[in-house]
Amino acid sequence: MTLQDLPNIGPALASRLADIGITNADQLRRTGSVACVRQLHEAHDPACYNTLYALEGAIRGIRWHDLPVADRAALKAQLWDE
Repeated sequence: MTLQDLPNIGPALASRLADIGITNADQLRRTGSVACVRQLHEAHDPACYNTLYALEGAIRGIRWHDLPVADRAALKAQLWDE
């Protein structure tokens, strides 16, 4: 399964992910949304929370808009806690 087969991932985000070595769905799942956003942040212009939610939604197979509010808050906290 390619990255663009997942919800929330279009050509631009797939290209940014490829720049950090994430080229398929399994790699994205193994790496996780938080780690990917950290790597994107280091490699590109700062990644926003919507990118975090998009990646988490892609991992879960849902549109990022459908992530529960509590899950969004937990992801934001994880992003800067470690």
